Amino acid sequence: QVQLVESGGGLVQAGGSLRLSCVASGRTFSSYVMGWFRQAPGQEREFVAGISRGGWSTSYADSMKGRFTISRDNAKNTVALQMNSLKPEDTAVYYCAARRQGIATTPSEYDFWGQGTQVTVSS
Repeated sequence: QVQLVESGGGLVQAGGSLRLSCVASGRTFSSYVMGWFRQAPGQEREFVAGISRGGWSTSYADSMKGRFTISRDNAKNTVALQMNSLKPEDTAVYYCAARRQGIATTPSEYDFWGQGTQVTVSS
């Protein structure tokens, strides 16, 4: 079991940056693949980025490549999402998630979820 708590969301103008963090409980954080997802009102939850257990492999949704960066610090049980050049369409609730196997892009493949943090990008 792992519990996840996100932070770092807020209101930012278009073109700005935000850094989201997710802290995991437990001593086995390094055994989990981590992902970030987002969900806008009325839309399905979508994959944003994923990172392997050791952090050597990452994956991004096409619309986030070059703007978002996922990273992790296994010593601190944290995974972060640096978001640059934000656009109004990035407005959503952002969630971190964990799973045992490789990076996956479908929400149903993740076993553990945080409560989410709201990101609002104004135009």
